[in-house]
Amino acid sequence: MRIWGADGAPQLDENSFTFRVALSVVVPNSGWTITNSTYGLGYKDFSAPGVTPANSCATVVPIGSYNADTTQFETEVLNGVVRVYNYNRGFPSGTWAATAGPMRLIVMRFS
Repeated sequence: MRIWGADGAPQLDENSFTFRVALSVVVPNSGWTITNSTYGLGYKDFSAPGVTPANSCATVVPIGSYNADTTQFETEVLNGVVRVYNYNRGFPSGTWAATAGPMRLIVMRFS
Protein backbone atom coordinates (compact mmCIF):
# COMPACT_ATOMS: atom_id res chain seq x y z
CA MET A 1 0.00 0.00 0.00
CA ARG A 2 1.17 3.50 -0.77
CA ILE A 3 -0.21 6.72 0.69
CA TRP A 4 0.68 10.22 -0.48
CA GLY A 5 0.24 13.45 1.42
CA ALA A 6 -1.54 16.58 0.20
CA ASP A 7 1.79 17.82 -1.15
CA GLY A 8 2.19 14.70 -3.31
CA ALA A 9 5.08 13.31 -1.23
CA PRO A 10 4.91 9.65 -0.18
CA GLN A 11 3.82 9.27 3.45
CA LEU A 12 3.70 5.48 3.68
CA ASP A 13 4.90 2.77 1.32
CA GLU A 14 6.09 -0.84 1.30
CA ASN A 15 9.63 0.28 2.18
CA SER A 16 8.64 2.20 5.30
CA PHE A 17 6.06 -0.14 6.81
CA THR A 18 5.41 -3.86 6.79
CA PHE A 19 2.57 -5.80 8.33
CA ARG A 20 2.64 -9.57 8.40
CA VAL A 21 0.77 -12.43 9.99
CA ALA A 22 3.06 -13.87 12.66
CA LEU A 23 0.68 -16.59 13.83
CA SER A 24 -2.66 -18.02 12.75
CA VAL A 25 -4.17 -20.90 14.70
CA VAL A 26 -7.61 -22.22 15.66
CA VAL A 27 -8.34 -21.92 19.39
CA PRO A 28 -10.88 -24.48 20.66
CA ASN A 29 -13.05 -23.66 23.65
CA SER A 30 -11.41 -26.30 25.84
CA GLY A 31 -8.06 -27.02 27.48
CA TRP A 32 -7.80 -23.70 29.34
CA THR A 33 -5.36 -23.07 32.18
CA ILE A 34 -8.01 -22.31 34.80
CA THR A 35 -7.48 -19.29 37.05
CA ASN A 36 -10.99 -19.19 38.56
CA SER A 37 -12.44 -22.65 39.08
CA THR A 38 -15.78 -21.33 40.36
CA TYR A 39 -16.61 -19.83 36.96
CA GLY A 40 -14.26 -21.85 34.71
CA LEU A 41 -12.25 -18.77 33.70
CA GLY A 42 -8.83 -19.31 32.20
CA TYR A 43 -6.33 -18.67 29.43
CA LYS A 44 -4.09 -20.31 26.83
CA ASP A 45 -0.64 -19.10 25.81
CA PHE A 46 0.60 -19.32 22.21
CA SER A 47 4.28 -18.90 21.42
CA ALA A 48 4.90 -16.09 18.94
CA PRO A 49 8.63 -15.29 18.81
CA GLY A 50 9.41 -11.66 18.04
CA VAL A 51 6.04 -10.23 18.99
CA THR A 52 5.75 -7.57 21.69
CA PRO A 53 2.96 -5.24 22.78
CA ALA A 54 4.81 -2.46 20.91
CA ASN A 55 5.04 -4.20 17.52
CA SER A 56 2.06 -6.55 17.34
CA CYS A 57 -1.67 -6.94 17.71
CA ALA A 58 -3.93 -9.96 17.97
CA THR A 59 -7.56 -10.68 17.31
CA VAL A 60 -9.89 -13.66 17.28
CA VAL A 61 -12.28 -14.28 14.41
CA PRO A 62 -15.37 -16.49 14.61
CA ILE A 63 -15.24 -19.62 12.46
CA GLY A 64 -18.60 -21.08 13.47
CA SER A 65 -22.20 -20.13 14.00
CA TYR A 66 -22.93 -17.27 16.37
CA ASN A 67 -26.03 -15.65 17.75
CA ALA A 68 -26.70 -12.42 19.65
CA ASP A 69 -25.89 -14.04 23.02
CA THR A 70 -22.54 -15.62 22.09
CA THR A 71 -19.56 -14.33 24.06
CA GLN A 72 -16.10 -14.64 22.57
CA PHE A 73 -12.48 -14.92 23.65
CA GLU A 74 -10.17 -12.00 24.47
CA THR A 75 -6.54 -11.58 23.40
CA GLU A 76 -3.45 -10.01 24.98
CA VAL A 77 -0.02 -9.61 23.36
CA LEU A 78 2.92 -10.20 25.69
CA ASN A 79 6.64 -10.50 24.92
CA GLY A 80 6.98 -13.53 22.65
CA VAL A 81 3.57 -14.87 23.67
CA VAL A 82 -0.05 -14.20 22.82
CA ARG A 83 -2.51 -15.02 25.58
CA VAL A 84 -6.12 -15.86 24.81
CA TYR A 85 -8.67 -15.65 27.63
CA ASN A 86 -12.02 -17.43 27.67
CA TYR A 87 -13.70 -14.41 29.28
CA ASN A 88 -13.72 -10.61 29.04
CA ARG A 89 -11.27 -9.31 31.63
CA GLY A 90 -12.57 -5.74 31.46
CA PHE A 91 -16.23 -6.46 32.04
CA PRO A 92 -16.98 -5.78 35.72
CA SER A 93 -19.54 -8.54 36.15
CA GLY A 94 -17.98 -10.85 33.55
CA THR A 95 -17.79 -13.92 35.71
CA TRP A 96 -18.75 -16.41 33.03
CA ALA A 97 -16.64 -18.21 30.49
CA ALA A 98 -17.03 -17.54 26.77
CA THR A 99 -19.77 -19.44 24.98
CA ALA A 100 -18.08 -19.25 21.57
CA GLY A 101 -17.03 -22.31 19.70
CA PRO A 102 -13.57 -22.49 18.12
CA MET A 103 -12.16 -19.16 16.96
CA ARG A 104 -9.19 -18.31 14.75
CA LEU A 105 -6.41 -16.39 16.49
CA ILE A 106 -4.57 -14.04 14.12
CA VAL A 107 -1.43 -12.29 15.37
CA MET A 108 -0.06 -9.48 13.21
CA ARG A 109 3.41 -7.97 13.55
CA PHE A 110 4.28 -4.60 12.07
CA SER A 111 7.44 -2.55 11.68
